[in-house]
Amino acid sequence: MPSLLSANGLAALPHAPPHAYTTRLGGVSRGQFDSLNFGNPSELTGPDRDPRDNIARNIQLVLDAMGTPAREVVQVHQVHAGNVHIVRADQPTHHGRDDTKADAIVTDDPARIAMVRIADCGPVLMACETGRVVAAVHAGWKGVLANIVPNAIAAMRSLGAHNIRAAIGPCIRVDAFEVGEDVAQQFASAFPNAPVVHRREHWPKPHVDVVAAITTQLHAANITSIDIVGECSFTRSDLYFSHRRDGTRSGRMAAFIGPASAS
Repeated sequence: MPSLLSANGLAALPHAPPHAYTTRLGGVSRGQFDSLNFGNPSELTGPDRDPRDNIARNIQLVLDAMGTPAREVVQVHQVHAGNVHIVRADQPTHHGRDDTKADAIVTDDPARIAMVRIADCGPVLMACETGRVVAAVHAGWKGVLANIVPNAIAAMRSLGAHNIRAAIGPCIRVDAFEVGEDVAQQFASAFPNAPVVHRREHWPKPHVDVVAAITTQLHAANITSIDIVGECSFTRSDLYFSHRRDGTRSGRMAAFIGPASAS
């Protein structure tokens, strides 16, 4: 069985949406992708990549564990930007042959599950109080600065979402996330009243707290029910993949969420 993490605030909703954050444990992938892997680094080609069949099997293992074995999984071409992909019932998953370029998926279709892939970036899952409108967000530092989280919240509210709850899953934490001065300055400008950029005597470069930045954006959107789920992806090599730590040897975790069923 896959090793999955749940958000308490989402699970406590009267009509709880099926959802999960994955670790790297309990799948069928092998070698550097051992074992619950959901993607390949773009630098890898040919036989170095984890076979698609392994990834498909890992996805099905999670769907089975969530109790949603027959739902369609919606994925996007993640580009570290601010675009949101909205998927409604009785509409096509994508409007072209390729996956839509976006970093958040919002849906109210109980026949679907939204999935984003992660390997250090912040995975944010959100649901309204009825569990009928949900979002899965891939929020790396570029996406945070591009307002991917506020954009996803706006998309949820356009579908009628009220009293949204959120959870931030396993990702790189501030002690491990060293950045250049240019990135630090961008975050200092974007979050002038929040302790997002940190400097310590033994750090040669500044560090950024992506979780604090996401939390600040959630609060600004009047979302106060926020869970922090899991630990630092960089430091826990036993539990999580990390691109910052492992580079092209890193697999991908995933975050899944789907609307509560009508029954």
